[in-house]
Amino acid sequence: MQRRNFLAAPAAAALGPTATFAAESPGSGSPPFASRFARSARHTTHYWDAGPPDGPAIVFVHGWPEVGLAWRHALHTLPALGFRVLAPDLRGTGRSAVYRERDAYAQRQVVADMIELADQAGIERALWVGHDWGAPVVWNVASHHPSRCHGVAALCVPYDTLERGLARIGTLVDRRLYPAAEFPYGQYDYIAFYQEHFDDARAVFDANVEGLLKVLLRRGDPSLAGQRFPTANVRRQGGWFGPGRPPPAVPLDTGVLDEATLAAYVEAYQRTGFNGINALYMNDADNAAYADAAVRGGVLELPALFLGGRYDWVNDPVGSPITEPMKAKCRDLTTRLLACGHWMQNEKPAEVNAALLQWIAARVPMAWPQPRTA
Repeated sequence: MQRRNFLAAPAAAALGPTATFAAESPGSGSPPFASRFARSARHTTHYWDAGPPDGPAIVFVHGWPEVGLAWRHALHTLPALGFRVLAPDLRGTGRSAVYRERDAYAQRQVVADMIELADQAGIERALWVGHDWGAPVVWNVASHHPSRCHGVAALCVPYDTLERGLARIGTLVDRRLYPAAEFPYGQYDYIAFYQEHFDDARAVFDANVEGLLKVLLRRGDPSLAGQRFPTANVRRQGGWFGPGRPPPAVPLDTGVLDEATLAAYVEAYQRTGFNGINALYMNDADNAAYADAAVRGGVLELPALFLGGRYDWVNDPVGSPITEPMKAKCRDLTTRLLACGHWMQNEKPAEVNAALLQWIAARVPMAWPQPRTA
């Protein structure tokens, strides 16, 4: 197996300890974005905030193992159009509160964090955008709190899949590539490894944060089409890189991150470790029960956007049936595929921002900024 192929299972982004951040600024005159906290009796969420306070709000939610700076390109770009952009760190990451208990990372808890964030930021309704594990979060916000949403957009993870757990997403595998007898969970075998060997997986990640992120955060590789992705073999080989083995040494893929942003990511996960973000995978039963309790049986009437990566070989929107459940439950669905891998907002930030803006203009015009009078 060529370990370079660990290109696109879920990955990382993070934040540094300072109050403002200007990494990958599009120009020297670009303003930084503010670091804020939403505090309640139950939780504290750190978030980045940019744009006019009274502008239409877009809340961007990161995935595994990222933090709010995964959305730095949106934070730099969209406020100039009049949007207010918020990018929180999920619980257990960045500077949000960290919990030891794995059940603290169930979806019902994470969604409550997001609603509290909106309340404290003075946002009645927002556009909610999520990537990777951030996608189930925003899908759950939309399905449980539709009155708080103008619309919902997800990158890479379609609706009615990961938020219902491994048993659900394991039914949406391309069985031509992954015969059930040999690969019961297909390319999602790594999730089963977390659930069976949680501490082992966490220890390997914690021991070499920079090496792990360099291996994971890489552009999509179209040459891997039709091949079995290495994440299907994690249990068989006793870990992502073998039993207790560290990630292989690879250069930084500067098509995804620059050195400054990588340093911010590394600092964040060296501080928090991977216990919290990995625990997102440990609450299947509770998450499924929570999904069952969605309003209107989980049917979404509001505008929804799905952006898939053609070279995302874990959440394959071309060869697998992963988007089929979403099509049955979204009444106003727009789907678009981009020529990129899993880390699309890093790999193709201009294309992602453009697709999002086109969708807002066409399907959610009430959430477009209004002209300001002098």
